[in-house]
Amino acid sequence: MALMSLSAYAQNSTNSPYTRYGYGRMSDHSVGAGRAMGGIGIGLRSPRQINPMNPASYSSMDSMTFLFDFGATAQMSWFSDGTNKQRDFNGNVDYMAMQFPLHKQIALSVGLLPFSSVGYSFFNSGETDGLLYSEAYIGTGGINQLYGGLSVDVWKKRLAVGANLNYLFGNLNNGITTGYGSSNPFSVINSRRLRVYDLDFDFGLQYTHPVSKTDNLVVGLIFSPKNGLKNENIQTISNGQTQTTADTTTDRIYELPAEYGIGFTYARDDKFIIAADVSYQEWSKITFNGATDNFNDRLKIAAGFEYLPNLYSRPLYNRMRYRAGVNYTNSYININGNGYRELGASLGVGIPTTPLNNRISYINFSFEYVKILPDVKTMIREDYARITLSYTFNELWFFKFKVN
Repeated sequence: MALMSLSAYAQNSTNSPYTRYGYGRMSDHSVGAGRAMGGIGIGLRSPRQINPMNPASYSSMDSMTFLFDFGATAQMSWFSDGTNKQRDFNGNVDYMAMQFPLHKQIALSVGLLPFSSVGYSFFNSGETDGLLYSEAYIGTGGINQLYGGLSVDVWKKRLAVGANLNYLFGNLNNGITTGYGSSNPFSVINSRRLRVYDLDFDFGLQYTHPVSKTDNLVVGLIFSPKNGLKNENIQTISNGQTQTTADTTTDRIYELPAEYGIGFTYARDDKFIIAADVSYQEWSKITFNGATDNFNDRLKIAAGFEYLPNLYSRPLYNRMRYRAGVNYTNSYININGNGYRELGASLGVGIPTTPLNNRISYINFSFEYVKILPDVKTMIREDYARITLSYTFNELWFFKFKVN
């Protein structure tokens, strides 16, 4: 029931006109603490949190731990085209995931994440050949990712490999309603519903190098191969009264790009983490609805840190985990040769909810500010203030108590 509710909520997380193009706004699978650290995760290896960004990280947990992570997001959005301004607010359940060991060297993670989201509503009006017209553009939906991942420590708790099997499913709905005339308008409704469903894979590797008794350097790698999506494309045209024409096709080509990523994490036991990620997606090499020139390759750079004053101190503020990060991303969409750059900064804190011990659950709070900088001034500028609240449940399972 929880997974079904997340599927329903995860499709209304944006109001951006740019989500009209491609698959909408893409989600980077950073959850919990990683989101407050600029969205890092490729080199993050922690026994206290789930990290689906790199499936090799799952085996970092011990053999008697169960992890569950659940998050919700709310955001305020500002849009401006230089003349008009608009402000929107939305929020939803964002993700949920769980993780548990199968063996001392093997761990499994399953969950449901947002993959992309579509959400916009904007209007245009004008005159052509002396005839007034108005256009309403409305889009909804998104793609969800149900994943199951396995990680194995293959060498001395230093080298780990992992893989996720993902099932992608969802609907992207895009519609244009055009009205002609003023006193007795005639309207034409042109809508497209793209339903996608297919399996996808991604792979990860992490190598941990002990620098000292307390310090470790982790190098992470991820790879996702280029993949096609099974789809059903339904095109409907209506005059707004009685005449409707519908066309359903299943032979159009929709693909996802190959992705490569590398990440580094330097950590001192129960004190601090410093991390940086670089990922690259080859969007220019995919086919979308039969076309091959719709997109630009996407580069993301992220860096962040976490600091813990004293894990075993009694005052709560000393046991809280303080986090911050920054990131840069260029858009994958291509609108007449132009796109946009995305700059983000985040702050967050992990608040312990259990007594002093090594098995601590956390309430994670993060605040992100994102600024969209288009390539040309005539494109829409966007700003986001986003708050994410998540709960990481860390509990002792699989332990057999003995009574003397």
